[in-house]
Amino acid sequence: CGTMFRCPRMALAAPLRSSLLGSLRTGTTAVQRLSGLKALLAQKRIVRVIEAHSGFSALIVDKARGQRADGTEVGFDMVWSSSLTSSGIKGKPDIETVTTSERVDIVNDILEATDKPMIYDGDTGGEKEIFRFTVRTLERLGVSAIVIEDKRGLKQNSLFGTERAQQLEDIDVFAAKIKAGKEAQVGNDFMIFARLEALIAGLGEEEALKRARAYVRQGGADGIMIHSKEKSGDDILSFMKKWRAEEPDVPVIAVPTTYNHFTEAELQDAGINICIYANQLLRASYLAMMDTANKILVAGRSKEVDGQILPTKQMITLIDDNTAN
Repeated sequence: CGTMFRCPRMALAAPLRSSLLGSLRTGTTAVQRLSGLKALLAQKRIVRVIEAHSGFSALIVDKARGQRADGTEVGFDMVWSSSLTSSGIKGKPDIETVTTSERVDIVNDILEATDKPMIYDGDTGGEKEIFRFTVRTLERLGVSAIVIEDKRGLKQNSLFGTERAQQLEDIDVFAAKIKAGKEAQVGNDFMIFARLEALIAGLGEEEALKRARAYVRQGGADGIMIHSKEKSGDDILSFMKKWRAEEPDVPVIAVPTTYNHFTEAELQDAGINICIYANQLLRASYLAMMDTANKILVAGRSKEVDGQILPTKQMITLIDDNTAN
């Protein structure tokens, strides 16, 4: 491979070949997709993101449309590659049991099925020496951004909050990891977001603000993700009020899984730039598939579920095989 990637030819071959295939299928090159998030942020509106965990779910994201009360038709702007759903589709716990190579395979499946840009959930990012290579791989594939969280030790899902011990990384160590990732980039379009877990760990707003300042000003993070499991969302609003007084322009991601009574407009008014629906599609599929499986068992045949499943021909034609070209 060329020296601009400073990596062995064999290490590049599979991801590069897959990303090129994705470009042929979707019509979007990795370079075009890479700048997608920055272009969306420049539009000064909230960026709407939803998780995709497979090529098929990416097709759903592509085709999903909704008409708001004012008559505006909306769709999703980006896809989110979640570590939780990537673990879930493999039947594994969300403790970083799925390797980066396995995650990249899922990313490739998604990027081959949709033109939409992607934000990647990088968990803790691993050691900074390893994180550098993760950044290079994702940048080469055309992923727009990675989010890494300031935890250490065995990963515990943030929705457990203080029910399970949440150990936060030393501020200087995490800032150095972000800096290493920024230095590893080839171009300027790829973005690194620091996910703040201080509210999750019960350490409070001031600790979250202190960490946010260090990750942006010391580590060079392009933005932050403020995370909370509280249903009211009041802690998010309070944090945002103080953060925006200090940093009016640094992009902020919110993941309103627990405080989902907030609308996107309300989040935008609070200063949020990116709203991620982080796991809803996979959660929806479980209920639908379990209901279908149970009804087949009860009836001893599949006729009774015909009205609730996608017709076979429609599923086949949903995936364009380009045979007519």
